[in-house]
Amino acid sequence: MSDEQNSHPDTAHHRPEGVSDKTVEALGALSRALETTERARGALYEFHQLTGGADFAVGDAVRLLREAGHDQDADLVEREILGRNVIPGHWTFQLIEAYNRTYYRPFTDIEQQLVHKLAQGRDHLYEAELKGTRRPLGGTPGASVHPD
Repeated sequence: MSDEQNSHPDTAHHRPEGVSDKTVEALGALSRALETTERARGALYEFHQLTGGADFAVGDAVRLLREAGHDQDADLVEREILGRNVIPGHWTFQLIEAYNRTYYRPFTDIEQQLVHKLAQGRDHLYEAELKGTRRPLGGTPGASVHPD
């Protein structure tokens, strides 16, 4: 690949004719917002897994309290904490389902709809053009700030 090819976005990320700078910037902002949403979704799954792990540890504590002869204390923890809803009527998996249904999926659907409508389905135009400006002309592919 020549140095010139290394300094320009690949064909899949080349701006279609007639797409303005503001459109590329807007789609880039929407993409960044979606990336943040992906991170938030990951944090929600982490919350789900941590809460589930804590609940199993609570079960262990109940068992150990009983083995230690603290039945009333075990009863209290079992009754008040073990398997408890994180918000009224909901476990963490239900929060994830609601988030996916009411926020995440509509967001990803609209983002893709706009990429197809405004940029002929070409994702990450803003980042691809940024890559082209960040790679020094004549530089080696490994010198790029962002990997290929």
